[in-house]
Amino acid sequence: MGSNQAAVSFLTNTARAALGLGLGASLVNASLYTVDGGQRAVIFDRFRGVLDETVSEGTHFLIPIIQKPYIFDIRTRPHTFTSTSGTKDLQMVNLTLRLLSRPLVTKLPTIFKTLGTEYDEKVLPSIGNEVLKAVVAQFNADQLLTERPHVSALARESLIQRAKDFNIVLDDVAITHLSYGLEFSKAVEQKQVAQQEAERSKYVVMKAEQEKRAAVIRAEGESEAAKLISDATAAAGMGLIELRRIEASRENAATLARSGNVMYLPKGNNMLLALNPTGR
Repeated sequence: MGSNQAAVSFLTNTARAALGLGLGASLVNASLYTVDGGQRAVIFDRFRGVLDETVSEGTHFLIPIIQKPYIFDIRTRPHTFTSTSGTKDLQMVNLTLRLLSRPLVTKLPTIFKTLGTEYDEKVLPSIGNEVLKAVVAQFNADQLLTERPHVSALARESLIQRAKDFNIVLDDVAITHLSYGLEFSKAVEQKQVAQQEAERSKYVVMKAEQEKRAAVIRAEGESEAAKLISDATAAAGMGLIELRRIEASRENAATLARSGNVMYLPKGNNMLLALNPTGR
């Protein structure tokens, strides 16, 4: 009987010790939290509210049940959203904006109080659409293409200022896509075709004008040449024309002499003069 009571007592003490160790381990585990690299923590205290201190990387202690950590990613993250805005000349344009944002670390407690952990999803799309509509309304539709760097710069400056109001830092702002409505795109295409036709017509007119000038110059040259010949003929008689005829005949004879495909035949009946009918 005594041995049974000793065994029961031993088991009871062992269970109590194991329970105590388990509770102690759970308490220690609940009192520790880890902040990874590229993160910061904000502590909510049930009695004091959100603490003003921001906790950096590493393993830290807190009071279980009383305190709870909220982890923020402070690394730069991309955000992309689209907006449909009206231009100064009342044309609708579709834009895609890409942002690189991160929270202001020293203001994380304020961000948590006012916006929560999903601060960027709540703020960036709204201020992005607001700024894009305000910037695009300052330009005509065609200016958005010709002055795109200027438009991007204005959007960047305005967004950076608006994001500062929410303790958000924007490292980069860029318009990655820009397109117009179907009607405006068709009108632009028709305008380009009309401009090409106008340039072609201009070229045709210029070509005709040049050909007209060439014809006038050629006619003037021929008239001057005819006048010179007429004056020479009047002064020297037909001798000049006869001289030109002899020179032309000489040139023709020289050309025929150099050709191997030309055969000379005597005039009249003498073409058989060199043949021997008797075969001697």
